[in-house]
Amino acid sequence: MTDHRALRDAFGCFATGVTVVTSLDQSRRVGLTANSFTSVSLDPPLLLVCLAAGVSSLPAIRAFRRFGVSVLAASQRAVAERFARRGGDRFEVGEWVEAESGVPLLEGAAANFACSVFQDIASGDHVLLVGRIESFRAAPDRPPLLYLRGRYA
Repeated sequence: MTDHRALRDAFGCFATGVTVVTSLDQSRRVGLTANSFTSVSLDPPLLLVCLAAGVSSLPAIRAFRRFGVSVLAASQRAVAERFARRGGDRFEVGEWVEAESGVPLLEGAAANFACSVFQDIASGDHVLLVGRIESFRAAPDRPPLLYLRGRYA
């Protein structure tokens, strides 16, 4: 049997960026903080986010078939913390705009991606969500928010 705490601590030795993944549940905005994010392909343009299989936003993403990923800037820690907590209006923190597809994207982020679901792969206790990038924007002058050993950096 795997020691889950020890495994989580080992994974935590790898510094990651922090993202907020967003979508729509009919007309209601939904979202969560995620640090498992990576590029997949330039042609076609694809990215990957890994979400816990039980997150409350996943059914909305699956139904709407579109989602946004905002790569948080170092100054946006409050957004990461708010989207990591349950309950309340997560979108009360930060300024939000809509992509052409309707997905909410965070203003001032280091980068934003609006995606359609390309693949949805169950994998253990997580879902690998591969998104086909429909539009994006980047602000390379904004330093990203990092996460290392269970803390923001």
